Amino acid sequence: MIEINNLTFAYSGQEPIFKAFNLTVDRGDAWSVIGPSGCGKSTFLYLLAGLRRLMSGAILIDGAPILRPRPRTGLVLQDHGLLPWATVRENARLGLSIWNFYGADGKHAPADKKLGADKADQRVDYWLEKLGMAALKNEYPGRLSRGQRQRTAIARTLAMEPDLLLLDEPFSALDAPTREELENLITRLNREANITCIIVTHDIEVAVVMGRKILALREGFNHEPFILENACAGIFDKRNQTAFHNQCAELRKTLGALA
Repeated sequence: MIEINNLTFAYSGQEPIFKAFNLTVDRGDAWSVIGPSGCGKSTFLYLLAGLRRLMSGAILIDGAPILRPRPRTGLVLQDHGLLPWATVRENARLGLSIWNFYGADGKHAPADKKLGADKADQRVDYWLEKLGMAALKNEYPGRLSRGQRQRTAIARTLAMEPDLLLLDEPFSALDAPTREELENLITRLNREANITCIIVTHDIEVAVVMGRKILALREGFNHEPFILENACAGIFDKRNQTAFHNQCAELRKTLGALA
């Protein structure tokens, strides 16, 4: 699904974060991306989402180069990206409203995704209910907790039924029960709907729960990808098992070696 070929990227006046970096992500994969602050985790997602321009190399999704945001890619931002003047329901419907504005042109909206107003409303209401936000659908972001704003942002993205889901620290504002419920939900979506998921996190346990493959990034430039195969992904009720602790310890050791 994703091919990253000789990716090089740097912010203006700074040393490269990625230099001749190569990676392949198969359709339906679940990846965690972890590393120290400033190593390029969020930048990696923005590059995949088409929100940053490469210095050289190429990123291809389903064989097409990513030169701009792609309609079938869903991105959940760390700062939520909610419109303060819009209600929860209006924010959750924003992506579908933009699709309707442009029409199914294959550029701003998928060519095969034509939704009437009733169908769009049903889809938004489904995800608000699923994420425990239905009772707050007429509230504004300023009256919500950070966790409630995050769930609204997730509902907005899932309502668009992406085939590639990019999540930037999506659970950092959530209490443990809500976080585990959403971890379970996203894992089920990955397995049942074959959605490719890439989640950025600073939390070792979250990385092990969510990613069947874990990409560890380092400070300085990243050239050779460090990838851990993870057999413990999705074991939400088994975090106390020895295998889970051993996988966390291996990841912690890898991150220490990359520092």
